[in-house]
Amino acid sequence: MTSQDSPATVSPRTEPWTVRRVLAWVTEDFASRGVETPRLEAELLLAHVLGANRIQLIVDRDRPLTAHELGAYRALVTRRRNHEPVAYLRKEREFYGHDFEVDARVLIPRPDTETLVEVALKRSQERYLFGRLLDVCTGSGNVALSFAKERPTWQVLATDLSSDAIAVASRNAVRLGVAWNVSFFAGDLFDPVKGQPRFHLITANPPYIPSEQVDQLSPSIRNHEPRLALDGGQDGLDLIRRLIHDAPSWLEQGGELALEMACDQGSRVVEMMTRNGWQDVQIVRDLGQRDRVVRGIRP
Repeated sequence: MTSQDSPATVSPRTEPWTVRRVLAWVTEDFASRGVETPRLEAELLLAHVLGANRIQLIVDRDRPLTAHELGAYRALVTRRRNHEPVAYLRKEREFYGHDFEVDARVLIPRPDTETLVEVALKRSQERYLFGRLLDVCTGSGNVALSFAKERPTWQVLATDLSSDAIAVASRNAVRLGVAWNVSFFAGDLFDPVKGQPRFHLITANPPYIPSEQVDQLSPSIRNHEPRLALDGGQDGLDLIRRLIHDAPSWLEQGGELALEMACDQGSRVVEMMTRNGWQDVQIVRDLGQRDRVVRGIRP
């Protein structure tokens, strides 16, 4: 398409840029640039600009956009062309049925991580009314807060090395209405909770991508998401090793550890946990039937 065809220029002599027309143009533009889901992303960005949902875009497909709306949409499209993730552009991401605030300070929650929440909920059924959970490497707080929504009588603590991530997670706690039973602390793994009583359950979604693979990730990930939340060291297992070794000191007798990992790390993580004395070690698969979470009972 030529620049005259684009929504960048608005003229009263041209055909109006309706919802239908601008979506068609941006979808074609995104597709030509290799965006995997061009129509979906075009709709999500326009819905964000208009303060609408995708259903409303269909209902209002013949509504002309104002010059202000076109300008705001064009700015987001330009940023997406530069590989900035849609979640950061919209400033939110849905996870486990809740909308979380996200920005470049935190890793974008992925659907695969919902498996970690499911494991935590299943393993806490016997203590449904009360328990203590610690979520390390909490990021946006998506795991800790999703758990807290389902276990409102539990005490939930969460830590992250990044104080910026803790700021985002704290805002999400208020946003989801669970700030009263969730506490966030900045610091390295267990350091911020020294002196606290032991926990019944520890969850973690640590960085687990090998260092040399981080630079091979898609531009939207490697250039925009925090490397601190991605880089797991030479083999991707640096923090996982520390968690397997240190977590028993923070768990009650019979307490459990549940870790997210890459789908090709399962056998190595199971071997590490078994060697360290963890009991009933199991791998749990995600919805795509890939190894995603390893859990075990404190030795």
